[in-house]
Amino acid sequence: MRRLWGNAIVAAHLRGQTRVPFLPRPKLDALRDARVRKIVTHAARTVPHYRELFAREGIDARDIRSAADLERLPLLDPDAVRREPARFLSTSRRARGAPAFLTSGSTGRPLEVYHDRQSLLANIAFGERERAPMIALCGGGFRPNELYIGYDTSNFRKVLAFYAANTRMPVKPRRTTVSMMAPFDDIVAAINEVKPDLLTAYGGFLDVLYRTLIARGDVIHRPKVVMFMGEALPADRRAWIEHELGARVLSRYCATEAFKIGYFCEERTGFHVHEDLCHVRLRPTAGAERAGEIVISNLVNYATVLLNYPMGDVATLSDEPCPCGRTFRVLSEVHGRVEDVLRLPNGVALHPRAVWHALKDDRSMLQYQLVQHEPRRFELRLATLDAAAFPAARESAERALRPLLGPEAVIETVWREDLGRSERERTGKFRAVESRLR
Repeated sequence: MRRLWGNAIVAAHLRGQTRVPFLPRPKLDALRDARVRKIVTHAARTVPHYRELFAREGIDARDIRSAADLERLPLLDPDAVRREPARFLSTSRRARGAPAFLTSGSTGRPLEVYHDRQSLLANIAFGERERAPMIALCGGGFRPNELYIGYDTSNFRKVLAFYAANTRMPVKPRRTTVSMMAPFDDIVAAINEVKPDLLTAYGGFLDVLYRTLIARGDVIHRPKVVMFMGEALPADRRAWIEHELGARVLSRYCATEAFKIGYFCEERTGFHVHEDLCHVRLRPTAGAERAGEIVISNLVNYATVLLNYPMGDVATLSDEPCPCGRTFRVLSEVHGRVEDVLRLPNGVALHPRAVWHALKDDRSMLQYQLVQHEPRRFELRLATLDAAAFPAARESAERALRPLLGPEAVIETVWREDLGRSERERTGKFRAVESRLR
């Protein structure tokens, strides 16, 4: 019965999804603004933070009629959302039983976000928009052969498990997964065995993977499309991969706070923003003429409601039409999501997600930063509730990191009351994992 209900939700949203990105602007704006009104009304009635905000500031939810009106609401404080996630969780029936997901970005501060079950199921249908350019570049066909390189505990795997338990799809993706913690030789063997049309992984990992394999002269299957997500892959590195592999490099801009933000089309001019699912605006940043900090409002999640949430990433928005014909606005390169990959003496390339995976379950840590000064010398900076909580957090963190960094690694752990403030003030960025090796 549960799977029949899940199939019904997917079917109800599926029709016409591939046409939505090509809608005339008036129709697209009307679709977006209808979702804005609905989510704002829902927030005002059922979400503690917004219920109190609207009462305190005298805001009438009925006055928020369009995406432009969202600017009348204050920006959210990400730290406040992290400290009290329950204040942003709806008390409605629709939000009951909503699965929780942890952010795993470069800030070192996890945020718990709940997605209601209906929005998760509708996400399958919304994905048809992103699949269209990928299928075209793979040569057509409903099910390109895909290899996904990631972690067993990633949010992507959790979403797939939810789909398997709540739907019964007649045709499923041809997808093979391999752990990013596996040795390079095992990953190469998987690529050559699966022979994927599409290879998907984090941007920094793909860069290191292909640079290593090509430098070693390994014989490796060349996919038709390489997809990077979760962090930036600079344009010069994408061009190098396309030249060396003869593959097209695509990307999707997604986050735990909003599973659908933007995606590359066949032209790869930037991210087409899912304007009817996630409103994106830019907050001006000092010293930037056109760029600004990305601020999102998730318009389809009725569990954790985030309106005007700063992502910490910087980009530019273009109103110029894309040659592909889609009418979605285009978000330029997203800066601030480049993450350092640690190169260990044994040849392992350790991705920041491995560090997050090791530390994510210790809630006594408010934030962490792991800095590699030398191949075997690391500095671990921890922010805890207070100094008294630091010794236990240090012992737990070092025990979790030792299998990753190796038995000969020297880990110096220090307590920081406000981790990362000086770096954010100086550069506007903070990396939870940083390599200072050449």
